[in-house]
Amino acid sequence: MRQVCIFSGSSHPQLVQSICDRLGQKVSKANLKKFANGETSVEIQTSVRDQDVFIVQSGSGGINDNVIEMLIMIAACKGGSSRSITAVVPYFPYSRQSKQKTHRSAITARMLANLMRVAGVDHVVTIDLHATQMQGFFKCPVDNLRAEPLIAKWIRLNIPDWREAVVVSKNPGGTKRVTSLADVLQLSFGIVTTDRRRQHPPGSMHNSAIFEPIGTDGTNEPGTLKEEAALVEEFERATIQPDSAQTNHSTNGWRPRPHRSVSTTSNNMRNRLSNGHGDYTSSPLVNSTRAASITTDDEGDGSHPLQRVTTAPGVSRLHRDDDGYEDSDDDDDDNTDENARDVITGRLIHGHIVDDDDDFVSMRSASIHETDDHPADTMAQSFISTTSERMRAPRHGLGGTGDATASDEEEEEALQDPDIETTVTLVGNVRNKPVLIVDDMIDKAGSWIAAAETVVKRGGATKVYCMATHGLFGGNSLHELEQCEEIEAVVVTDAFPIPAEKKRGISKLVELDVSGLLAEAIRRNHYGESISQLYQHFE
Repeated sequence: MRQVCIFSGSSHPQLVQSICDRLGQKVSKANLKKFANGETSVEIQTSVRDQDVFIVQSGSGGINDNVIEMLIMIAACKGGSSRSITAVVPYFPYSRQSKQKTHRSAITARMLANLMRVAGVDHVVTIDLHATQMQGFFKCPVDNLRAEPLIAKWIRLNIPDWREAVVVSKNPGGTKRVTSLADVLQLSFGIVTTDRRRQHPPGSMHNSAIFEPIGTDGTNEPGTLKEEAALVEEFERATIQPDSAQTNHSTNGWRPRPHRSVSTTSNNMRNRLSNGHGDYTSSPLVNSTRAASITTDDEGDGSHPLQRVTTAPGVSRLHRDDDGYEDSDDDDDDNTDENARDVITGRLIHGHIVDDDDDFVSMRSASIHETDDHPADTMAQSFISTTSERMRAPRHGLGGTGDATASDEEEEEALQDPDIETTVTLVGNVRNKPVLIVDDMIDKAGSWIAAAETVVKRGGATKVYCMATHGLFGGNSLHELEQCEEIEAVVVTDAFPIPAEKKRGISKLVELDVSGLLAEAIRRNHYGESISQLYQHFE
Protein backbone atom coordinates (compact mmCIF):
# COMPACT_ATOMS: atom_id res chain seq x y z
CA MET A 1 0.00 0.00 0.00
CA ARG A 2 1.28 3.43 -0.91
CA GLN A 3 1.36 6.45 1.39
CA VAL A 4 0.94 4.29 4.46
CA CYS A 5 3.19 4.24 7.53
CA ILE A 6 2.68 1.64 10.24
CA PHE A 7 4.53 2.31 13.49
CA SER A 8 4.93 -0.10 16.36
CA GLY A 9 4.94 0.80 20.00
CA SER A 10 6.92 -1.17 22.53
CA SER A 11 3.92 -3.04 23.96
CA HIS A 12 3.33 -5.76 21.32
CA PRO A 13 5.97 -5.76 18.51
CA GLN A 14 5.18 -9.37 17.49
CA LEU A 15 1.58 -8.46 16.64
CA VAL A 16 2.69 -5.43 14.60
CA GLN A 17 5.13 -7.57 12.64
CA SER A 18 2.36 -10.06 11.83
CA ILE A 19 0.10 -7.24 10.64
CA CYS A 20 2.79 -5.83 8.36
CA ASP A 21 3.55 -9.28 6.96
CA ARG A 22 -0.08 -9.71 5.97
CA LEU A 23 -0.17 -6.28 4.32
CA GLY A 24 3.20 -6.65 2.58
CA GLN A 25 4.54 -3.63 4.45
CA LYS A 26 7.60 -2.93 6.53
CA VAL A 27 7.37 -1.54 10.03
CA SER A 28 8.20 2.18 9.85
CA LYS A 29 11.29 3.20 11.76
CA ALA A 30 11.02 5.01 15.05
CA ASN A 31 13.50 5.35 17.90
CA LEU A 32 11.82 4.61 21.25
CA LYS A 33 13.91 4.98 24.39
CA LYS A 34 13.88 6.22 27.96
CA PHE A 35 16.07 8.71 29.73
CA ALA A 36 17.82 7.88 32.97
CA ASN A 37 15.03 9.47 35.03
CA GLY A 38 12.34 7.34 33.32
CA GLU A 39 11.08 9.89 30.77
CA THR A 40 9.94 8.48 27.41
CA SER A 41 11.64 9.72 24.26
CA VAL A 42 10.22 9.18 20.75
CA GLU A 43 11.96 10.07 17.48
CA ILE A 44 10.18 9.34 14.18
CA GLN A 45 12.83 8.33 11.65
CA THR A 46 10.49 7.99 8.64
CA SER A 47 8.93 10.83 6.66
CA VAL A 48 5.19 11.01 7.42
CA ARG A 49 4.32 14.07 5.36
CA ASP A 50 0.99 13.51 3.56
CA GLN A 51 0.93 9.89 4.78
CA ASP A 52 -1.79 7.81 6.45
CA VAL A 53 -0.17 6.90 9.75
CA PHE A 54 -1.23 3.86 11.80
CA ILE A 55 0.23 3.57 15.31
CA VAL A 56 -0.27 0.11 16.82
CA GLN A 57 -0.01 0.16 20.60
CA SER A 58 -1.85 -2.20 22.92
CA GLY A 59 -2.09 -2.27 26.66
CA SER A 60 0.40 -4.53 28.44
CA GLY A 61 2.02 -5.00 31.83
CA GLY A 62 3.63 -1.53 31.67
CA ILE A 63 0.37 0.11 30.74
CA ASN A 64 1.21 3.64 31.93
CA ASP A 65 4.41 3.73 29.86
CA ASN A 66 2.46 2.41 26.87
CA VAL A 67 -0.10 5.21 27.15
CA ILE A 68 2.50 7.97 27.35
CA GLU A 69 4.51 6.47 24.50
CA MET A 70 1.42 6.31 22.29
CA LEU A 71 0.51 9.94 23.01
CA ILE A 72 4.02 11.12 22.23
CA MET A 73 4.08 9.15 18.94
CA ILE A 74 0.73 10.70 17.93
CA ALA A 75 2.00 14.19 18.70
CA ALA A 76 5.26 13.57 16.81
CA CYS A 77 3.43 12.37 13.69
CA LYS A 78 1.02 15.29 13.93
CA GLY A 79 3.97 17.65 13.97
CA GLY A 80 5.41 15.84 10.95
CA SER A 81 2.45 16.95 8.74
CA SER A 82 0.85 13.54 8.38
CA ARG A 83 -2.42 13.31 6.44
CA SER A 84 -4.26 11.26 9.11
CA ILE A 85 -3.34 9.45 12.29
CA THR A 86 -5.10 6.24 13.32
CA ALA A 87 -4.43 4.70 16.73
CA VAL A 88 -4.81 0.91 16.57
CA VAL A 89 -5.31 -0.17 20.19
CA PRO A 90 -6.28 -3.87 20.39
CA TYR A 91 -6.76 -3.65 24.16
CA PHE A 92 -7.81 -0.15 25.18
CA PRO A 93 -6.14 0.83 28.47
CA TYR A 94 -8.26 1.82 31.47
CA SER A 95 -11.39 0.50 29.79
CA ARG A 96 -12.67 -0.88 33.10
CA GLN A 97 -12.75 2.64 34.52
CA SER A 98 -15.47 3.85 32.18
CA LYS A 99 -17.88 4.93 34.91
CA GLN A 100 -17.81 6.73 38.22
CA LYS A 101 -17.90 3.96 40.81
CA THR A 102 -17.70 6.21 43.87
CA HIS A 103 -18.40 9.85 44.54
CA ARG A 104 -14.76 10.88 44.29
CA SER A 105 -13.47 8.58 41.55
CA ALA A 106 -12.42 9.60 38.04
CA ILE A 107 -13.75 8.33 34.72
CA THR A 108 -10.26 7.51 33.53
CA ALA A 109 -11.30 6.06 30.17
CA ARG A 110 -12.88 9.36 29.18
CA MET A 111 -9.79 11.24 30.32
CA LEU A 112 -7.59 9.03 28.12
CA ALA A 113 -9.91 9.62 25.16
CA ASN A 114 -9.54 13.38 25.69
CA LEU A 115 -5.75 13.06 25.88
CA MET A 116 -5.64 11.19 22.58
CA ARG A 117 -7.77 13.87 20.95
CA VAL A 118 -5.49 16.64 22.24
CA ALA A 119 -2.44 14.73 20.98
CA GLY A 120 -3.94 14.76 17.46
CA VAL A 121 -5.54 11.36 16.74
CA ASP A 122 -8.07 11.24 13.90
CA HIS A 123 -9.35 7.67 14.16
CA VAL A 124 -9.32 4.84 16.72
CA VAL A 125 -9.46 1.09 16.02
CA THR A 126 -9.88 -1.28 18.96
CA ILE A 127 -11.26 -4.73 19.80
CA ASP A 128 -14.09 -5.47 22.25
CA LEU A 129 -14.28 -2.45 24.51
CA HIS A 130 -15.23 -3.33 28.07
CA ALA A 131 -18.28 -1.08 27.67
CA THR A 132 -19.46 -0.24 24.15
CA GLN A 133 -20.78 3.15 25.26
CA MET A 134 -17.15 4.25 25.66
CA GLN A 135 -17.24 5.18 21.98
CA GLY A 136 -19.10 8.31 23.07
CA PHE A 137 -16.01 9.52 24.92
CA PHE A 138 -14.18 10.20 21.65
CA LYS A 139 -14.54 13.18 19.35
CA CYS A 140 -13.36 11.09 16.40
CA PRO A 141 -14.65 7.91 14.68
CA VAL A 142 -14.13 4.64 16.57
CA ASP A 143 -14.13 1.15 15.03
CA ASN A 144 -14.87 -1.28 17.84
CA LEU A 145 -14.03 -4.61 16.21
CA ARG A 146 -15.27 -7.90 17.62
CA ALA A 147 -13.39 -11.13 18.26
CA GLU A 148 -16.64 -13.10 18.32
CA PRO A 149 -16.24 -14.46 14.73
CA LEU A 150 -12.79 -15.81 15.61
CA ILE A 151 -14.06 -17.48 18.80
CA ALA A 152 -17.09 -18.94 17.01
CA LYS A 153 -14.88 -20.37 14.27
CA TRP A 154 -12.59 -22.00 16.85
CA ILE A 155 -15.61 -23.53 18.58
CA ARG A 156 -16.87 -25.11 15.36
CA LEU A 157 -13.46 -26.55 14.48
CA ASN A 158 -12.20 -27.76 17.88
CA ILE A 159 -15.19 -28.84 19.99
CA PRO A 160 -16.67 -32.07 18.60
CA ASP A 161 -20.07 -31.80 20.30
CA TRP A 162 -20.36 -28.02 20.12
CA ARG A 163 -23.96 -28.23 18.86
CA GLU A 164 -24.97 -29.51 22.30
CA ALA A 165 -23.02 -26.83 24.18
CA VAL A 166 -24.44 -24.12 26.43
CA VAL A 167 -22.98 -20.59 26.51
CA VAL A 168 -22.80 -19.32 30.09
CA SER A 169 -22.15 -15.87 31.52
CA LYS A 170 -20.28 -15.82 34.84
CA ASN A 171 -22.11 -12.65 35.93
CA PRO A 172 -25.30 -10.82 34.89
CA GLY A 173 -23.29 -8.01 33.29
CA GLY A 174 -22.04 -10.26 30.48
CA THR A 175 -25.41 -11.58 29.32
CA LYS A 176 -25.48 -9.42 26.19
CA ARG A 177 -22.15 -10.81 25.01
CA VAL A 178 -23.21 -14.37 25.81
CA THR A 179 -26.58 -14.15 24.09
CA SER A 180 -24.92 -12.71 20.98
CA LEU A 181 -22.62 -15.72 20.67
CA ALA A 182 -25.46 -18.12 21.50
CA ASP A 183 -27.63 -16.62 18.75
CA VAL A 184 -24.85 -16.98 16.19
CA LEU A 185 -24.19 -20.62 17.06
CA GLN A 186 -27.90 -21.31 17.73
CA LEU A 187 -27.16 -22.60 21.21
CA SER A 188 -28.81 -22.28 24.60
CA PHE A 189 -27.36 -19.95 27.21
CA GLY A 190 -27.24 -19.71 30.99
CA ILE A 191 -26.21 -17.33 33.75
CA VAL A 192 -24.17 -17.80 36.91
CA THR A 193 -24.74 -15.24 39.65
CA THR A 194 -23.10 -14.89 43.06
CA ASP A 195 -24.60 -13.24 46.13
CA ARG A 196 -22.64 -12.53 49.25
CA ARG A 197 -24.27 -13.68 52.47
CA ARG A 198 -24.37 -10.85 54.96
CA GLN A 199 -22.58 -11.43 58.22
CA HIS A 200 -24.11 -9.98 61.39
CA PRO A 201 -21.48 -9.76 64.11
CA PRO A 202 -22.71 -9.82 67.70
CA GLY A 203 -23.75 -6.48 69.13
CA SER A 204 -24.62 -4.93 65.78
CA MET A 205 -28.39 -4.69 66.58
CA HIS A 206 -29.32 -5.66 63.03
CA ASN A 207 -32.63 -4.26 61.78
CA SER A 208 -33.09 -2.15 64.91
CA ALA A 209 -35.02 1.08 65.10
CA ILE A 210 -34.77 3.11 68.33
CA PHE A 211 -37.15 6.00 68.84
CA GLU A 212 -36.20 7.01 72.39
CA PRO A 213 -33.05 8.69 73.74
CA ILE A 214 -30.82 6.27 75.57
CA GLY A 215 -27.77 6.54 77.73
CA THR A 216 -24.17 5.74 76.95
CA ASP A 217 -24.53 2.27 78.42
CA GLY A 218 -27.18 1.26 75.89
CA THR A 219 -30.19 1.68 78.24
CA ASN A 220 -32.90 4.30 78.48
CA GLU A 221 -31.96 7.46 80.30
CA PRO A 222 -33.45 7.29 83.80
CA GLY A 223 -36.59 9.30 84.30
CA THR A 224 -36.94 10.34 80.66
CA LEU A 225 -40.07 8.33 79.86
CA LYS A 226 -41.79 9.10 83.18
CA GLU A 227 -41.11 12.82 82.88
CA GLU A 228 -42.52 12.86 79.34
CA ALA A 229 -45.60 10.95 80.50
CA ALA A 230 -46.20 13.48 83.27
CA LEU A 231 -45.92 16.33 80.76
CA VAL A 232 -48.52 14.69 78.54
CA GLU A 233 -50.96 14.25 81.43
CA GLU A 234 -50.51 17.86 82.50
CA PHE A 235 -51.01 19.03 78.91
CA GLU A 236 -54.25 17.04 78.64
CA ARG A 237 -55.65 18.45 81.89
CA ALA A 238 -54.91 22.00 80.79
CA THR A 239 -56.35 21.73 77.27
CA ILE A 240 -58.97 18.98 77.21
CA GLN A 241 -60.64 18.90 80.68
CA PRO A 242 -63.36 21.63 81.09
CA ASP A 243 -63.06 24.17 83.88
CA SER A 244 -65.57 24.42 86.74
CA ALA A 245 -67.39 27.43 85.25
CA GLN A 246 -68.18 25.59 82.07
CA THR A 247 -69.36 22.53 84.01
CA ASN A 248 -71.71 24.53 86.23
CA HIS A 249 -73.36 26.20 83.24
CA SER A 250 -74.00 22.92 81.46
CA THR A 251 -77.38 21.36 82.16
CA ASN A 252 -76.81 17.93 80.64
CA GLY A 253 -73.19 17.17 81.46
CA TRP A 254 -71.93 18.65 78.19
CA ARG A 255 -68.16 19.05 77.88
CA PRO A 256 -66.39 21.26 75.35
CA ARG A 257 -65.14 19.19 72.43
CA PRO A 258 -61.34 19.26 72.24
CA HIS A 259 -59.62 20.28 69.05
CA ARG A 260 -58.91 17.33 66.75
CA SER A 261 -55.21 17.98 66.40
CA VAL A 262 -54.75 18.17 70.16
CA SER A 263 -56.59 14.91 70.72
CA THR A 264 -54.72 13.18 67.89
CA THR A 265 -51.38 14.44 69.16
CA SER A 266 -52.01 13.38 72.73
CA ASN A 267 -53.27 9.95 71.64
CA ASN A 268 -50.22 9.40 69.44
CA MET A 269 -47.90 10.41 72.23
CA ARG A 270 -49.77 8.19 74.70
CA ASN A 271 -49.60 5.23 72.34
CA ARG A 272 -45.93 5.83 71.71
CA LEU A 273 -45.16 6.07 75.39
CA SER A 274 -47.23 3.02 76.24
CA ASN A 275 -45.54 0.85 73.62
CA GLY A 276 -44.39 -2.09 75.67
CA HIS A 277 -47.67 -2.13 77.68
CA GLY A 278 -46.61 0.38 80.30
CA ASP A 279 -43.70 -1.60 81.59
CA TYR A 280 -40.75 0.73 81.25
CA THR A 281 -37.73 -1.50 81.39
CA SER A 282 -34.14 -0.66 80.74
CA SER A 283 -34.02 -2.48 77.42
CA PRO A 284 -33.66 -0.17 74.39
CA LEU A 285 -35.80 -2.56 72.33
CA VAL A 286 -38.98 -1.92 74.37
CA ASN A 287 -39.96 1.05 72.25
CA SER A 288 -39.00 -0.45 68.89
CA THR A 289 -41.00 -2.47 66.40
CA ARG A 290 -39.58 -5.38 64.45
CA ALA A 291 -40.97 -6.91 61.28
CA ALA A 292 -40.46 -10.34 62.81
CA SER A 293 -42.79 -9.47 65.70
CA ILE A 294 -45.77 -8.90 63.40
CA THR A 295 -47.80 -12.10 63.25
CA THR A 296 -51.14 -13.14 61.90
CA ASP A 297 -52.34 -14.88 65.08
CA ASP A 298 -53.83 -13.15 68.09
CA GLU A 299 -51.13 -13.96 70.57
CA GLY A 300 -49.75 -12.08 73.46
CA ASP A 301 -51.13 -9.41 75.68
CA GLY A 302 -53.59 -7.38 73.73
CA SER A 303 -51.40 -6.71 70.74
CA HIS A 304 -52.93 -5.72 67.43
CA PRO A 305 -51.50 -7.88 64.67
CA LEU A 306 -51.61 -6.90 61.03
CA GLN A 307 -53.98 -8.89 58.83
CA ARG A 308 -53.53 -9.53 55.12
CA VAL A 309 -56.37 -7.97 53.19
CA THR A 310 -57.36 -7.91 49.56
CA THR A 311 -56.14 -4.65 48.05
CA ALA A 312 -57.32 -5.09 44.47
CA PRO A 313 -60.57 -6.45 43.04
CA GLY A 314 -60.30 -9.93 41.61
CA VAL A 315 -57.26 -10.90 43.69
CA SER A 316 -58.13 -13.55 46.25
CA ARG A 317 -56.34 -14.16 49.51
CA LEU A 318 -53.62 -16.77 49.39
CA HIS A 319 -54.47 -19.97 51.22
CA ARG A 320 -51.78 -21.80 53.09
CA ASP A 321 -51.35 -25.40 54.14
CA ASP A 322 -50.76 -26.57 57.67
CA ASP A 323 -47.03 -26.31 57.14
CA GLY A 324 -47.30 -22.64 56.17
CA TYR A 325 -46.74 -22.97 52.42
CA GLU A 326 -49.14 -21.63 49.83
CA ASP A 327 -51.54 -23.98 48.13
CA SER A 328 -50.87 -24.66 44.46
CA ASP A 329 -53.79 -24.32 42.08
CA ASP A 330 -51.93 -26.33 39.45
CA ASP A 331 -52.24 -30.06 40.01
CA ASP A 332 -49.58 -30.82 37.40
CA ASP A 333 -46.38 -31.05 39.43
CA ASP A 334 -44.24 -32.13 36.49
CA ASN A 335 -44.06 -28.65 34.98
CA THR A 336 -43.05 -27.15 38.32
CA ASP A 337 -40.33 -29.75 38.83
CA GLU A 338 -39.02 -29.20 35.31
CA ASN A 339 -38.75 -25.44 35.83
CA ALA A 340 -37.05 -25.94 39.19
CA ARG A 341 -34.31 -28.07 37.63
CA ASP A 342 -33.11 -25.08 35.60
CA VAL A 343 -32.27 -23.08 38.75
CA ILE A 344 -29.51 -24.58 40.91
CA THR A 345 -27.90 -23.00 43.94
CA GLY A 346 -24.70 -23.78 45.77
CA ARG A 347 -22.30 -22.51 48.41
CA LEU A 348 -18.92 -20.94 47.75
CA ILE A 349 -16.31 -20.69 50.49
CA HIS A 350 -12.94 -19.24 49.57
CA GLY A 351 -14.01 -19.36 45.91
CA HIS A 352 -14.78 -23.10 45.77
CA ILE A 353 -17.99 -25.16 45.84
CA VAL A 354 -18.70 -26.90 49.15
CA ASP A 355 -21.45 -29.28 50.29
CA ASP A 356 -24.66 -27.80 51.63
CA ASP A 357 -24.29 -29.54 54.98
CA ASP A 358 -20.82 -28.18 55.68
CA ASP A 359 -20.63 -25.83 58.64
CA PHE A 360 -19.19 -22.40 57.96
CA VAL A 361 -17.74 -20.36 60.79
CA SER A 362 -16.40 -16.95 59.90
CA MET A 363 -12.92 -16.35 61.19
CA ARG A 364 -13.78 -12.75 61.91
CA SER A 365 -16.96 -13.70 63.79
CA ALA A 366 -15.10 -16.32 65.79
CA SER A 367 -12.55 -13.78 66.90
CA ILE A 368 -15.35 -11.49 68.07
CA HIS A 369 -17.01 -14.30 70.05
CA GLU A 370 -13.76 -15.15 71.78
CA THR A 371 -13.31 -11.61 73.04
CA ASP A 372 -15.05 -11.15 76.39
CA ASP A 373 -14.44 -7.44 76.72
CA HIS A 374 -16.17 -6.53 73.44
CA PRO A 375 -17.82 -3.16 74.13
CA ALA A 376 -21.54 -2.77 73.64
CA ASP A 377 -22.82 -0.56 70.88
CA THR A 378 -23.70 2.91 72.10
CA MET A 379 -26.30 4.90 70.21
CA ALA A 380 -26.58 8.03 72.37
CA GLN A 381 -29.43 10.28 71.23
CA SER A 382 -29.83 8.22 68.06
CA PHE A 383 -33.04 8.03 66.07
CA ILE A 384 -32.20 4.96 63.98
CA SER A 385 -29.34 2.61 64.63
CA THR A 386 -26.44 3.43 62.31
CA THR A 387 -25.19 -0.14 62.61
CA SER A 388 -28.31 -1.55 61.02
CA GLU A 389 -27.54 -3.41 57.80
CA ARG A 390 -30.53 -1.84 56.05
CA MET A 391 -29.27 1.69 56.67
CA ARG A 392 -25.81 1.23 55.20
CA ALA A 393 -24.81 3.25 52.17
CA PRO A 394 -24.89 1.37 48.87
CA ARG A 395 -21.61 -0.24 47.90
CA HIS A 396 -21.96 0.84 44.28
CA GLY A 397 -21.33 4.41 43.21
CA LEU A 398 -23.96 7.15 43.28
CA GLY A 399 -26.89 4.95 44.30
CA GLY A 400 -29.17 3.14 41.90
CA THR A 401 -28.72 -0.49 41.03
CA GLY A 402 -25.38 -2.20 41.02
CA ASP A 403 -23.59 -2.74 37.74
CA ALA A 404 -22.19 -6.24 37.38
CA THR A 405 -19.66 -5.27 34.82
CA ALA A 406 -18.16 -2.78 37.22
CA SER A 407 -18.09 -5.02 40.23
CA ASP A 408 -15.71 -7.71 38.94
CA GLU A 409 -12.92 -6.60 41.26
CA GLU A 410 -15.22 -6.62 44.30
CA GLU A 411 -16.55 -10.04 43.31
CA GLU A 412 -13.02 -11.44 43.10
CA GLU A 413 -12.13 -10.01 46.50
CA ALA A 414 -15.26 -11.48 48.07
CA LEU A 415 -14.52 -14.91 46.63
CA GLN A 416 -11.01 -14.90 48.07
CA ASP A 417 -12.08 -13.69 51.52
CA PRO A 418 -12.25 -16.69 53.88
CA ASP A 419 -14.61 -14.78 56.20
CA ILE A 420 -17.34 -14.45 53.55
CA GLU A 421 -19.63 -17.19 52.35
CA THR A 422 -21.12 -16.69 48.89
CA THR A 423 -24.27 -18.16 47.41
CA VAL A 424 -23.96 -19.07 43.73
CA THR A 425 -26.96 -19.60 41.45
CA LEU A 426 -26.94 -21.33 38.07
CA VAL A 427 -29.83 -20.55 35.74
CA GLY A 428 -30.03 -22.92 32.77
CA ASN A 429 -29.82 -26.63 32.02
CA VAL A 430 -26.21 -27.76 31.47
CA ARG A 431 -26.48 -31.42 32.49
CA ASN A 432 -24.36 -33.73 30.30
CA LYS A 433 -23.41 -30.82 28.02
CA PRO A 434 -20.20 -28.89 27.36
CA VAL A 435 -20.22 -25.34 28.73
CA LEU A 436 -18.66 -22.25 27.14
CA ILE A 437 -18.02 -19.51 29.74
CA VAL A 438 -17.53 -16.27 27.82
CA ASP A 439 -16.44 -12.78 28.88
CA ASP A 440 -14.43 -9.91 27.42
CA MET A 441 -11.31 -10.36 29.57
CA ILE A 442 -9.66 -12.71 32.05
CA ASP A 443 -7.77 -10.91 34.78
CA LYS A 444 -8.20 -12.96 37.98
CA ALA A 445 -9.15 -16.60 38.13
CA GLY A 446 -11.50 -16.65 41.14
CA SER A 447 -14.82 -16.04 39.42
CA TRP A 448 -13.90 -18.28 36.46
CA ILE A 449 -13.02 -21.22 38.71
CA ALA A 450 -16.15 -20.69 40.79
CA ALA A 451 -18.34 -20.69 37.67
CA ALA A 452 -16.58 -23.78 36.29
CA GLU A 453 -17.03 -25.73 39.53
CA THR A 454 -20.66 -24.66 39.71
CA VAL A 455 -21.64 -25.90 36.26
CA VAL A 456 -19.76 -29.19 36.72
CA LYS A 457 -20.36 -30.11 40.37
CA ARG A 458 -23.84 -28.66 40.70
CA GLY A 459 -25.10 -28.54 37.13
CA GLY A 460 -23.62 -31.79 35.84
CA ALA A 461 -21.76 -30.35 32.82
CA THR A 462 -19.18 -32.50 31.05
CA LYS A 463 -16.52 -29.97 30.00
CA VAL A 464 -15.85 -26.28 30.55
CA TYR A 465 -14.15 -23.91 28.10
CA CYS A 466 -13.19 -20.43 29.36
CA MET A 467 -13.18 -17.91 26.50
CA ALA A 468 -12.33 -14.22 26.43
CA THR A 469 -10.96 -11.62 24.05
CA HIS A 470 -8.23 -10.21 26.28
CA GLY A 471 -6.09 -12.47 28.44
CA LEU A 472 -4.68 -10.14 31.09
CA PHE A 473 -3.88 -12.96 33.56
CA GLY A 474 -2.91 -10.88 36.53
CA GLY A 475 -0.76 -12.45 39.22
CA ASN A 476 -0.78 -16.25 39.22
CA SER A 477 -4.24 -16.57 37.63
CA LEU A 478 -3.08 -18.49 34.54
CA HIS A 479 -1.52 -21.24 36.66
CA GLU A 480 -4.67 -21.37 38.82
CA LEU A 481 -6.79 -21.94 35.72
CA GLU A 482 -4.35 -24.61 34.58
CA GLN A 483 -4.72 -26.48 37.87
CA CYS A 484 -8.52 -26.40 37.82
CA GLU A 485 -9.66 -29.89 36.85
CA GLU A 486 -13.07 -28.74 35.59
CA ILE A 487 -11.58 -26.43 32.92
CA GLU A 488 -10.75 -28.10 29.61
CA ALA A 489 -9.18 -25.11 27.81
CA VAL A 490 -8.64 -21.36 28.18
CA VAL A 491 -9.16 -19.57 24.85
CA VAL A 492 -8.06 -15.94 24.39
CA THR A 493 -6.75 -13.76 21.56
CA ASP A 494 -3.28 -12.27 21.30
CA ALA A 495 -4.65 -8.71 21.46
CA PHE A 496 -3.03 -8.43 24.90
CA PRO A 497 0.59 -9.69 25.03
CA ILE A 498 1.14 -12.59 27.42
CA PRO A 499 4.73 -12.81 28.73
CA ALA A 500 6.61 -15.99 27.88
CA GLU A 501 7.35 -16.74 31.53
CA LYS A 502 3.63 -16.89 32.31
CA LYS A 503 2.96 -19.32 29.47
CA ARG A 504 5.75 -21.65 30.51
CA GLY A 505 4.31 -25.03 31.52
CA ILE A 506 0.75 -24.11 30.50
CA SER A 507 -1.02 -26.68 28.30
CA LYS A 508 -4.63 -25.43 28.41
CA LEU A 509 -3.95 -21.98 26.93
CA VAL A 510 -5.07 -21.35 23.33
CA GLU A 511 -4.23 -18.02 21.64
CA LEU A 512 -6.18 -16.85 18.59
CA ASP A 513 -4.41 -14.60 16.11
CA VAL A 514 -6.05 -11.20 15.55
CA SER A 515 -3.43 -9.89 13.13
CA GLY A 516 -5.61 -10.76 10.13
CA LEU A 517 -8.56 -8.84 11.61
CA LEU A 518 -6.49 -5.75 12.33
CA ALA A 519 -4.65 -5.89 9.00
CA GLU A 520 -7.92 -5.97 7.08
CA ALA A 521 -9.25 -3.07 9.17
CA ILE A 522 -6.14 -1.02 8.34
CA ARG A 523 -6.41 -1.81 4.64
CA ARG A 524 -10.09 -0.94 4.45
CA ASN A 525 -9.58 2.31 6.37
CA HIS A 526 -6.79 3.37 4.04
CA TYR A 527 -8.81 2.71 0.88
CA GLY A 528 -12.06 4.07 2.31
CA GLU A 529 -13.89 0.74 2.16
CA SER A 530 -16.61 -0.46 4.47
CA ILE A 531 -15.62 -2.57 7.46
CA SER A 532 -19.08 -4.07 8.00
CA GLN A 533 -17.92 -7.45 6.72
CA LEU A 534 -15.45 -7.69 9.62
CA TYR A 535 -18.41 -8.13 11.97
CA GLN A 536 -19.92 -10.99 10.01
CA HIS A 537 -19.49 -14.70 10.71
CA PHE A 538 -18.20 -17.09 8.07
CA GLU A 539 -18.48 -20.87 8.12
